[in-house]
Amino acid sequence: MPIRNIAIIAHVDHGKTTLVDHMLRQAGTFRENQHVAERVMDSNPLERERGITILAKNLSVRWADTKINIVDTPGHSDFGGEVERILRMVDGVILLVDAAEGPMPQTRFVTRKALELGLQPVVIINKIDRGDADPHRVHDEVLELFMELEAEPHQLDCPFLYAVGREGFAIRDMEDERKDLTPLFDTIVATIPAPGGDAEGPFQMLVSTIDYSPYLGRLAIGRIERGVARVGDGVVLLAHGHGDEAAPAPVRSKISKLYVFSGLERTEVESASAGDVVAVAGLPNVEIGSTITDPENPEPLAGIAVEEPTVSVDIMVNMSPFAGREGKYVTSRQLRDRLFKELESNVALRVDETDSADTFTVAGRGELHLGILMETMRREGYEFAVSRPRVILKKGPGGETLEPYEEVTIDVPDNLMGPVIEKLGARRGEMLEMKNPGGGLVRLVYRMPARGLFGYRSEFLTDTRGEGILHHRFMDYGPYAGTMSTRNRGVLVSMIGGESIAFALGNLQERSTFFIAPGVPVYEGMVVGENSRPGDMEVNVTKGKKLTNMRASGSDDNILLEPPRVMTLEDAMGYIADDELIEVTPQSIRLRKRLLNASDRKKASRNA
Repeated sequence: MPIRNIAIIAHVDHGKTTLVDHMLRQAGTFRENQHVAERVMDSNPLERERGITILAKNLSVRWADTKINIVDTPGHSDFGGEVERILRMVDGVILLVDAAEGPMPQTRFVTRKALELGLQPVVIINKIDRGDADPHRVHDEVLELFMELEAEPHQLDCPFLYAVGREGFAIRDMEDERKDLTPLFDTIVATIPAPGGDAEGPFQMLVSTIDYSPYLGRLAIGRIERGVARVGDGVVLLAHGHGDEAAPAPVRSKISKLYVFSGLERTEVESASAGDVVAVAGLPNVEIGSTITDPENPEPLAGIAVEEPTVSVDIMVNMSPFAGREGKYVTSRQLRDRLFKELESNVALRVDETDSADTFTVAGRGELHLGILMETMRREGYEFAVSRPRVILKKGPGGETLEPYEEVTIDVPDNLMGPVIEKLGARRGEMLEMKNPGGGLVRLVYRMPARGLFGYRSEFLTDTRGEGILHHRFMDYGPYAGTMSTRNRGVLVSMIGGESIAFALGNLQERSTFFIAPGVPVYEGMVVGENSRPGDMEVNVTKGKKLTNMRASGSDDNILLEPPRVMTLEDAMGYIADDELIEVTPQSIRLRKRLLNASDRKKASRNA
């Protein structure tokens, strides 16, 4: 059966997963009366909550007599590592671009990776039903992007389709009948080249993804580059970097089970040949980037290289007075095992041990990349503390210090862009472009240090009244921009342990914003709110009303408290200062000072 291997790539929220839903329906994967959840590929609970794709996933559809293997990829720049590693599995990409927004930062990133690998693109301009859609302008912008990225002639000459993924139709020209996705399937079969590879040669396969089965252990997923895989065949596993002195020695093993993708399911088969995407069981220590080969011809394939991380945090054992109350896994050994296990499937992550046995440095692509890992861990029952994020610095050719810079793209209503320009200027942002694409929005493109974005998103939403859209991607390393103040207010620090009381909060709320409600347990050194002025303030939120046997007029008035400001993990990472930590447990996210005792903090500030 003819095979086509494709990946769907796009910027976040341009409609990849919704389009895949309709491709599955129209290719006959589901019964007519079968109930299917919307965004069926976003199966992870975090993906469904946040409405974004986090993990790349495999599926396949049948169109006429052709099998189309599809990989749905994340659109957020923090998960670029997921996209980079699966592009080695495919021969072509469907590039989805919003008909109003046009090519965005992540569109540029994933397109550059695809063009460098020589993959054949098919461009879909999606959401042509938007009121502010301008498909012809976006068509020209995509071609300009291809030329800027030095695309090959066959890539520049790619087909363009217009679609509304939510309604399940694609058309070749704007005047065509809007019926179904037949033009898309026909274009994939006609345009995307069939996978190469000699089916008669010795077996060879690069591992692009790892999955896990409670019955079979690790499953190695990838495309067979050469030969035929059969159940029961002996194979050799060559680790990523084979030939280096530090790389593990080749390991002999055997294929115990073999699966191909059929719709959303994995189907067990006895054999599969070159070009097909398969899942192989029976290789206990397989990792992403490894090569599975024939024992008689152990030839390694080029490993998967992803861009280096730019942001790091310290994850440490929770040492607060409330440690161990809510978490199931609380020791340094359990924390270490979980972090190093994550490296097996998360290729863009780095974990290093430090001088302290209970602290680990974890580096990733951005705050969201690290935040998703921590959120996953806390839902699994882990309890730990997290430091403020910091950028990873490098040394330049002349010994100068370099830091990562981001390309920041902002769409903001034209009457609200003043505060945005002012704040980005204070955070060392340099404006590269300002244009007005219409619809009452102005697009600003900035180059700014990655440090300047820490904690800015919540300020941005406040300044733009929730109407602004902010995207960023890693750009390059540039000169260190010097000291930068990202928080101009102090915090309220509890001076005593106990339980917060409404009476105490009511007396303090005029000069602060609280992070806790009444009746919440607190401890000395815990951050309970934000001060309205610079500088920290010691407060007693457990102070109750003194009872007397005399009644005074107005003494029993109702206490009206504003709702507390509830922080997500990403909000907290962007908010805390260097002398603060986030306490993460399965039930709570608390902010605290590194030094809980007030006199210890005063001594440390004097020494500093």
